Amino acid sequence: MTLARHAGAPQERGRFAEARASGQLQEAIQSGRAARTVADYAVNAQDCEELLAMLGLKAADGKRCGRAAGASAS
Repeated sequence: MTLARHAGAPQERGRFAEARASGQLQEAIQSGRAARTVADYAVNAQDCEELLAMLGLKAADGKRCGRAAGASAS
């Protein structure tokens, strides 16, 4: 006898995927803002790099954040 796996109605899966995508977008925005804040307060490039590494952030996070903000303002 086989058991059928029920993943829910397609509509429910769509809502879950939408919620996940929204959460990932918000996380990316927050990481970008954090990276930019670190860069603003860093003494020099090496200091910035070390602080970002300590926080688990990447310089590219701040660059993506700037592009996303600019694109949404249009």
